[in-house]
Formats: sequence, C-alpha cells, structure tokens
Amino acid sequence: MTLSLFNQFLSPSLMWIPLAAIALALPWTLFPRQTTRWVNNRLLSLQSWFLSQFTQQIFLPINNPGHKWALLLASLMLFLITLNTAGLLPYTFTPTTQLSVNMGFAIPLWLATVILGLWTQPTHALGHLLPEGTPTPLIPVLIIIETISLFIRPIALGVRLTANLTAGHLLIQLISSATSVLLSILPAVATFTITLLFLLTLLEVAVAMIQAYVFVLLLSLYLQENV
Repeated sequence: MTLSLFNQFLSPSLMWIPLAAIALALPWTLFPRQTTRWVNNRLLSLQSWFLSQFTQQIFLPINNPGHKWALLLASLMLFLITLNTAGLLPYTFTPTTQLSVNMGFAIPLWLATVILGLWTQPTHALGHLLPEGTPTPLIPVLIIIETISLFIRPIALGVRLTANLTAGHLLIQLISSATSVLLSILPAVATFTITLLFLLTLLEVAVAMIQAYVFVLLLSLYLQENV
C-alpha cells in the first residue's frame, strides 16, 4: 500500500523518453505570445495585467539594480504555477513533486543572488553574517550560525515546495481511494468523502498557486539583501 501511494511520484517514461522532460517543456506552449496588434484579446490582456501587477508588487522594495531580474522571476512564477496546477489533472505528472527538480531551481538562483551581492557590495553582503553590536565572545558562534542559515536557504526553498505538493497529492489519492471503496458499501459516507475531495482539490489548486508565489517571493527577498 505504501509503495502504491508513492508510485504516482515516480518519473514515468515512454519509449525510454522521460516524460518529466516533456512536462517541463509543456508550460511554454500553453501561454499565448504577444502580437503586434494595437488591441490584444482578453487572454493576452489578462496575462499582461497579471504580470504587471506581480512584477510591481515583487520589485517595489527592491533597488533599481535588482529590477533586471524582473523577467526571470516573472517567467519562473508562470512556469511554477503551470507545472503545479497541470499536475492536478488526471493522468499527468507533476515535476515539482521531485526534490531534485526543485533544488535545480533553488540552488542556482539562490547562488546567483549571493554571488551578485559579493560582487557588487562585498562589505554589505558579508555584514549579514555578523549583526551590529554583537558581544565579542559571541562573534565566532554567530558567524557560524548565520553561515549555516545562509546555506540552508536553498534547501528550505526546495523542500517547502516539494513537501506541500506531495502532501496534497497524497491526501487526494487517499480520499479518492476511500471514496471508490465506500461507494458500494456506504453511499451516504461516500457522498461526504466526495464533497471533502472536491474541497480538497480546490485547496490544492490554491496551494499550487501560493507555493509558486512563495518560492519567487523568497527569492526576491534574497535578491533584496544583495542589491
């Protein structure tokens, strides 16, 4: 039973081609491209409005040098939202339930913010390792603690996204399995579980969007510290 629950997170393959690669490439085909027309359709207008509002909110507290990251973080936001929500459809695979995929997003982007801070303002970047006014005996201990917390950041990014999506998928599978069994035995209880399953699916859609936003928001906070 334990193995069957976690089989949904195994990366499937077709003719020796990993379907995870196709799932990672699929989101870029789902969004319409901008046209040269003066007036776009409603979908393009909604997409442009969403990107504008998101970029304005994320980069409002960030200094002007960090605004160069706007295109990268906005694209990452759309990419993660599409991957997370598309994985809720039947017979689909969610690449963001794999820790290796999420760490592949988290580590390079986190490392880029750290290198940017060390390159542009090394004194300010290294100053985060030692708060001002620290007593002399506590300096070595605080430097070690802050260094560990700095290197834990990408791990927290990847694990948070993986754990939230994995837990939601497991709950949906458990309740759907219970519903299929109860339909023939206790129809009244099955009606309750179907309602619970519907509400849980709505919650999981919200979690998929919120976790994508939190992932990009935390990256923007790391960027804000280094620009």
